[in-house]
Amino acid sequence: QVQLVESGGGLVQARGSLRLSCAASGRTFSTYRMGWFRQAPGKERAFVATISGSDASTYYADSVKGRFTILRDNAKNTLYLQMNSLKPEDTADYYCAAGRGILFTYKPGEYEYWGQGTQVTVST
Repeated sequence: QVQLVESGGGLVQARGSLRLSCAASGRTFSTYRMGWFRQAPGKERAFVATISGSDASTYYADSVKGRFTILRDNAKNTLYLQMNSLKPEDTADYYCAAGRGILFTYKPGEYEYWGQGTQVTVST
């Protein structure tokens, strides 16, 4: 069982930065693949970024590549999402997720555990 709690969301102006955190419970955090997803009003939950537990390899959605960085600190059981050069279209609720044995890392259904989400609003 893994419990995830996101924090760090808020209101930011376009071209600004935010850093989201996801604190995980349990002693097996390093064995989980972690991901960030987001959901804008009226839209489906969408993949943002993922990081493996084994070698910390990363993969990003094209829409955030070069602007967002996913990081993990296994000693602190914490996942991060550094978001730079934010755009109004990045406005959404952001969720962290955890899973093992994932084949399609961009699919929300592949992840077993989810946080409650943190809201990010980017103003013009």
